[in-house]
Amino acid sequence: MNPPSLRIRRATVDDRAALKTLWASMRLSPDDLEKHLTEFQVVENSDGEVVGAIGIQISKQHARLHSEGYSDFGIADAARQLFWERIQTLASNHGVFRVWTQESSPFWKSFGFQPPATEVLARLPAGWKNETAAGWLTLQLKNEEVITATLDNEFAQFVAAGKKDADRVSEKARIIKTVITVIGFAIGFLSIGLAIYLFIHRQPFAR
Repeated sequence: MNPPSLRIRRATVDDRAALKTLWASMRLSPDDLEKHLTEFQVVENSDGEVVGAIGIQISKQHARLHSEGYSDFGIADAARQLFWERIQTLASNHGVFRVWTQESSPFWKSFGFQPPATEVLARLPAGWKNETAAGWLTLQLKNEEVITATLDNEFAQFVAAGKKDADRVSEKARIIKTVITVIGFAIGFLSIGLAIYLFIHRQPFAR
């Protein structure tokens, strides 16, 4: 059960000092992580103190959990439960298909994170491949192949429907052009006929 005193929220600039202290205690790089401060979710205790944090980086349909740390590891598992709920909400809001992490806590494996197969690891966003190659875990939230195939099919149907609409418009334009041409010729013939009629039946000028 999650302690009711814990609260999860997004990190703000006011958390900079607390986070830098936390990162340093975890032997992470405070200066590097400070540049990514807005990626972090923090957990507060009942006194409003930041006692843990985790980074959530999103790249298209992928999310990465990184730089997890706690000043009080007694609340770590409870905090992870709350973090996971927030992660799922963020993933849903951003259309994330797959979550990645190099965090080694067994707790993440209990949520279903597993080492990726070679073909799955190939989907890792390019910007994250500069990280240490070993130790990746991943969890698929949505079936990428099914969703991609569905989107491709819907796009193909949209294109086909657009082509049909364009063909109908083109056909209507052709018919209108033909009608206008016929009317133009009819008016032209009538004008010529009227001119000939007037020429034949013109009255001589009175002297």
